[in-house]
Amino acid sequence: MAHRTNDTERKRDAAWLEMPDGQPLRLHDWPLPQARGGVLLVHGLGEHAGRYGDLARWFNAHGHAARSYDQRGHGESPGPRGVLSHPDDLLADLAVVYADYTRTLGAAPLLLGHSMGGLVALRAVLDERITPQALVLSSPALRSHASPGLRRLAATLARLAPNLRLRNGLDLERLSHDPLVVAAYRDDALCHDRVSPRLADFIFRAGAACIADADRLEVPALLLVAGEDALVDAAGSRDFSTAAARTKRLTTRYFAGLYHELFNEAEPGRGQVLMQLEDWLERLAA
Repeated sequence: MAHRTNDTERKRDAAWLEMPDGQPLRLHDWPLPQARGGVLLVHGLGEHAGRYGDLARWFNAHGHAARSYDQRGHGESPGPRGVLSHPDDLLADLAVVYADYTRTLGAAPLLLGHSMGGLVALRAVLDERITPQALVLSSPALRSHASPGLRRLAATLARLAPNLRLRNGLDLERLSHDPLVVAAYRDDALCHDRVSPRLADFIFRAGAACIADADRLEVPALLLVAGEDALVDAAGSRDFSTAAARTKRLTTRYFAGLYHELFNEAEPGRGQVLMQLEDWLERLAA
């Protein structure tokens, strides 16, 4: 029978990395002896790195060690849910985690970000905070379905009440066509539904800035876009893809009919996404 690690054992064995401001972040590792490379996975809003075990093991099977981490305000990383001390906290955190994993591997890893994590990863790359070997973006939060009025309200509250904890309004039924994925998310005590005005304003502003700066993309990148994304506005990815075309660094793949969590979609959708990722990785290595 497989051994199920209890909460006490998990906390005792957990790996942590302290940020310069004293914030500890929970690390999750899927090591691979004699790996040909590594990948750092960055999770989305309201979730945590532990949800990426299947994807990490897929990378293991394709020769890559994998690491992820619970972003501040998420998962097992301590602190109020969905709250930032500074608008750029998530970017600064990624730079530290990426540098630490690069030292661990002895080489720069791939970088993969999903949803808000895709936004954080892309903004950090465009700002030259990090220079990964290559970048994968899954349903990145480059534009939201929020109204202009709501975006203006977030900007105002970011100044007046930046740490106010509000519901994030994510439509969990549209995460995936697989009902087990939706049920597991709902039952996951480490997932939450909170966002602060400072975090929401960061997402809105950084998404628009990424699209405006698309021609600054200098690393090979794969953009995976869900055609029926109800959690982020896929038009943001389309606009970024169009603007980045002149760099000749971006490969874009659209998946009509698929929901937001492309790596957690029902089959055959998930298999189609992974097939495109595998093909891109093979061409990258050629």
